[in-house]
Amino acid sequence: MSKRSPSPKSERILDVAEELFALHGYDGVTLRQIATGAGVDVALANYHFGKKLDLFRAVFDRRSVELNQSRLQALRQFQAEAGPQGPSVEQIIEAFTRPLEIAQRDGDSGWANYLALVAYINNSPYWGPKMMTKLFDKLVLEFIEALRTALPDAREEDIFWCYQNLSGSLTLALARTGRIDKLSGGTCRSSDLGAAFDRMIPFTAAGFRAVCQKGARTGTTRKKRSR
Repeated sequence: MSKRSPSPKSERILDVAEELFALHGYDGVTLRQIATGAGVDVALANYHFGKKLDLFRAVFDRRSVELNQSRLQALRQFQAEAGPQGPSVEQIIEAFTRPLEIAQRDGDSGWANYLALVAYINNSPYWGPKMMTKLFDKLVLEFIEALRTALPDAREEDIFWCYQNLSGSLTLALARTGRIDKLSGGTCRSSDLGAAFDRMIPFTAAGFRAVCQKGARTGTTRKKRSR
């Protein structure tokens, strides 16, 4: 299906779809609900985006380029400042996470919904392989390569398992479930990405070092990748 030029109505459809998909997931939302929320006919939503699946993909695609660029730019800045030795593990994780907080803090209100949608898709065994791979794997592998430089003696499997733990922590933070709000009696707020990342960055960096350095001492050092 050919792409149509953005219009105020099509942007409104995307905004409403983004909010509803983030809140209810793909199966919990109908195209009619989206059209009603956007104040348009279902036929117009079909005209701009086609089927619900096409709209779901359009919503997920819409902000991904900007998000990827901001994360990669942050990584490149740390790399340029660090020189040949490369940035620290903390700086790599900072570049991976902090742009999401900045987008939610300084961007339009839809960013919070988009990041919650990323969490929903990343946590889904059905949608994750179909949609995360296409939009985010190339970027993630750039960060994995930076981590290899920061942890040169780490075993390959240790780096990927540690990334899995980072991704899990990030996914829960973006989901904004409100659970930590209740558990902490309001001391912590799941909507506060800044507070979450202030703790996630040193916490996961320490985990990378503990696991990767232990693996290097107790196992066979990973083979150098061919360039």
